[in-house]
Amino acid sequence: MTTFKLIFEEPQPDEECHIVVKCRSIDPELLRALERFKDGDNVLAAYSEDKIYRISPSDVFYIEAVDNKTFYYCQDEVYESKLKLYELEELLQPDGFFRVSKSLIVNLGKIEALAPALASRMEATLTNGERIMISRKYVHDLKRRLGF
Repeated sequence: MTTFKLIFEEPQPDEECHIVVKCRSIDPELLRALERFKDGDNVLAAYSEDKIYRISPSDVFYIEAVDNKTFYYCQDEVYESKLKLYELEELLQPDGFFRVSKSLIVNLGKIEALAPALASRMEATLTNGERIMISRKYVHDLKRRLGF
């Protein structure tokens, strides 16, 4: 994962505000981050009944694919997405989302606790009290991503 150093300087009275990016190479992660910054708030189109909502990725606890449909699970609501799980995984990876099983992506910022489970899996307790299983295939990468 690319690390970034942010330096904030107040411009001189006759200068306009600007952003300078210095990097050895421009990787896809950096480009996605810059595009989202340039475009403003990153929002997701979410569908419930006959309405379309705009939700923030930070409001999503996890995303699950069930029967060829994809759902956003938020604090009190469940919304459907028109995007496939792999598309959301790529889109939301810079926002702290991580695949934990074949059909589930979790918002790492919503994980409150991790506990070992049977068959080398882990169970994550989210800040809303829900529990999700992390497949053994993803446990090592999750621990690394969380700094364990």
